[in-house]
Amino acid sequence: MKKNYNPKYIEESLYDFWEKNGYFKPNNLKKPTFCIMMPPPNITGNLHMGHAFQQTIMDVLVRYHRMQGKNTLWQIGTDHAGIATQILVERQIFLEEKKTKKDYSRDDFIKKVWIWKKKYNSIVTKQMRRLGISADWDREKFTLDPDISFAVREAFIIFYKNNFIYQKKRLVHWDSKLETVISDLEVKHRLEKGKRWLIKYPIVKNNVFSNYNIKYLIVCTTRPETLLGDTAIAVNPKDNKYNQFIGQFVKCPLVDRIIPIIGDEYADIDKGTGCVKITPAHDFNDYKVGFNHKLPMINVFSFDGKIKCVSDVYDYNGKKSDVYSSSIPISFQKLDILSARIKIIEEIKKLGLLKQVEECEITIPYSDRSGAIIQPILTNQWYLKTLKMAKVALNAVKEKKIKFIPKQYESMYSSWMNNIEDWCISRQLWWGHRIPIWYDDKKNIYVGQDEETIRKQYSLSKKILLKQDEDVLDTWFSSGLWTFSTLGWPKKTTFLKIFHSTDVLVSGFDIIFFWIARMIMLTMYLIKDDKGKPEVPFKNVYITGLIRDDQGIKMSKSKGNVIDPLDMIDGISLENLIAKRTSNLLQSNLSNKIIQRTKKQFPKGINSTGTDALRFTFFALASNTRDINWDMNRLKGYRNFCNKLWNASRFVLINTKNHHFFTVDFTEDMLLINKWILIQLNNTVKSYRDALDTYRFDIAANVLYDFIWNVFCDWYLEFTKIIIKDGSDKQIYTTKNILVYTLELVLRLCHPVIPFITEAIWQRIKSITNIKEKTIMLQTFPKYNSKLIDEKVVNDVNWIKEIVIFLRQVRTNMRVNSSKLLPLFFYNTTFEQKNIINENILFLKKIAFLESITILFEKYDENLYIKKIINEMEVMIPILKLVDVKVELIRLKKEEQKIQSNILVIQEKLLNKKFVLYAPEKIVNQEKNKLLKLNKIYTELSQQIKKFTNLSHI
Repeated sequence: MKKNYNPKYIEESLYDFWEKNGYFKPNNLKKPTFCIMMPPPNITGNLHMGHAFQQTIMDVLVRYHRMQGKNTLWQIGTDHAGIATQILVERQIFLEEKKTKKDYSRDDFIKKVWIWKKKYNSIVTKQMRRLGISADWDREKFTLDPDISFAVREAFIIFYKNNFIYQKKRLVHWDSKLETVISDLEVKHRLEKGKRWLIKYPIVKNNVFSNYNIKYLIVCTTRPETLLGDTAIAVNPKDNKYNQFIGQFVKCPLVDRIIPIIGDEYADIDKGTGCVKITPAHDFNDYKVGFNHKLPMINVFSFDGKIKCVSDVYDYNGKKSDVYSSSIPISFQKLDILSARIKIIEEIKKLGLLKQVEECEITIPYSDRSGAIIQPILTNQWYLKTLKMAKVALNAVKEKKIKFIPKQYESMYSSWMNNIEDWCISRQLWWGHRIPIWYDDKKNIYVGQDEETIRKQYSLSKKILLKQDEDVLDTWFSSGLWTFSTLGWPKKTTFLKIFHSTDVLVSGFDIIFFWIARMIMLTMYLIKDDKGKPEVPFKNVYITGLIRDDQGIKMSKSKGNVIDPLDMIDGISLENLIAKRTSNLLQSNLSNKIIQRTKKQFPKGINSTGTDALRFTFFALASNTRDINWDMNRLKGYRNFCNKLWNASRFVLINTKNHHFFTVDFTEDMLLINKWILIQLNNTVKSYRDALDTYRFDIAANVLYDFIWNVFCDWYLEFTKIIIKDGSDKQIYTTKNILVYTLELVLRLCHPVIPFITEAIWQRIKSITNIKEKTIMLQTFPKYNSKLIDEKVVNDVNWIKEIVIFLRQVRTNMRVNSSKLLPLFFYNTTFEQKNIINENILFLKKIAFLESITILFEKYDENLYIKKIINEMEVMIPILKLVDVKVELIRLKKEEQKIQSNILVIQEKLLNKKFVLYAPEKIVNQEKNKLLKLNKIYTELSQQIKKFTNLSHI
């Protein structure tokens, strides 16, 4: 092995070795199975920290179960990401050609998207390989692959024929920039400064102005442009001020539309004016009120976010109606919505109908994808009925067929599912799975896989023209079939039979409803076992937290706090990092802020750490918390951990170069320290496996780290150096045997987490252990030996360790170099303790740099010794052998003066009333804690000074 660990020299070549030899593939279909479906990342660019985090967790599980001898399948693939991909391709076309999507035919535009897909899909899969994921690449899928598309259409056909899919004109969230409906889960709400306008609606009676004292009903609105579509004014039936007007009418300003005054508790007596304008075609709450009162619906917005020239008038069921005029004043036609708002307020003001304008804060819905303000609009969409499927999916979790880890996410899942509405599955895009519906000239509907199949199925001649529905399916519909469409469904394939239901899904809490709940519903409806019972898509759902930056802020390009996982693996200069963070910013004014932040955070760029250190960091951060703050210091720490393992392995390999390894016999008589390491290793196997099996990866990481660094490297290797140098031939042989055995087993324990370094070292250790297999990843994962238990051995070594630690602390505190050999004394020892001392006298003397060890039987002068009581036995070192008492006394008095001065400064600060009153509470508490610590140190120093003063007179 090379002296220094350099991941660049081993990682890519090892990955090629694994992949070319087919080690990632399922290897025996008769074995017990373990299957994970990778949530398919979008093809819209690079993998981010969330991908790398979750894929690391998945790979740990896959490698762990593979090493248990299971037939393991990690199904991999990517998602076409309908909206996101189309946005990026449209942006690229505009930048390069100054054209929009509408300048192309649908087919020509889709060809451009496929070119994009080929480029960026390969980037994503290359990044996955760099992370070391051991997925079966020969089975890689894309959500628009022909076989997946066939499965998607088949699912739609089944749902449609079973009356689960219907088309209806309903209110939807509309993105006027993309000109498509979007899910309510893709709407982000922002609190912003805005205005609300109080507008007068004249009261009329029998279409004639009434003689009531109240001549107007005043409504308060933040969207005055919607009054063009008003169809009622609602007042609360319990509102004595206005309830006498229920059944009367008002005149809608600007359009001269006479609309009824209705009674509905939706109008809050204590909120606003008490009167609420009802616009069923442009507000979700109004839509419900309108439906309950059978009000007409008037759509005044076009799909591109402008005022229509002629409105669309429908009855409450969404059918065309002529109950109101469809005309819109010409002065508002074709204006964008915000411009129309300004114009409408101007006209209202001219009519004297504007009572008041108020500044306020309002919640504005934005499209998460395009950034456009969302407008509720009435459109014709395809819907999937979900109520029946949701009940089945809820029962699957209640009956523990599916378990959420951590369990708290079950309540989030249940809450969503209990309040579920029908799923709008159509999107007005070009990129995606086109809805398998065809229409003839008479608008008759035909559903099928393709036009040819439909013509055969319905016996349609070629004279009858068929036109396919223009819409595509919501991306989440195709990804909802992922666990079984990738295994060959609707065909009854061997892989579908063997690997479904899958074992675990690793995903984020933010898509529990987007994806996880929908997968459960779709799978349990479409996939049945041999007995006809619904199959679950997965048995466990492990929910990860969200990776945030070191300040707890969500990572985003606009904030300039995104870190590319590959930049930590390979390293990146400050210059290149700044360029990366500031390129293609939608808001160029953020550049300076991002540059300053980056310079402060990474003044020298990011150093290369290699994949294993990054993976171990993700593994260690995988706790049950909802938010996980990224910590570069932990990454550096785990890079040091990899170095530690590398250097420890070099020591073992160098010292066992010509060793003839023999299977370790746990029953043979051996040195205490060798028994101890085998017991500690065995305990580590148990704790580690328990943590992995319960998805407590953070605990598993700590177990590994503690054993390798603190037990194996810091203690056992130090003991073995003494044995190899001064032990008997038998002791040396047995110790080398156990060294090799322990390291090889440690490498197998670590392999799922840090696969590259463990494979590189194992390839060298296997020649000593005479292992014939070619890779560590197919070795047996270590098992716990329930017979290998001996608490006395552990306690005895811990007792020795305490003695050594005490001696080291004394040397540090008294500034005594290790080259100076010290005498050590024991007092009040038991017979058993004497035996341990005598049996391990060599270790104690060598590891603690002692000149002698003496057991005292008579009482001694305590003033002459520094002592510590360990297991009721007194361990002592003569002070006069440690230091020059007079010199030490001078040093201690100087230290005392320094501490005393610091105490006075803090006391003065805390006595300052202004500081205590106005300084942040956190700062005041910090000063108080400092004072407590300094007082404690001062007390200890005073005791030491007293002791050394007495010694100076001896």
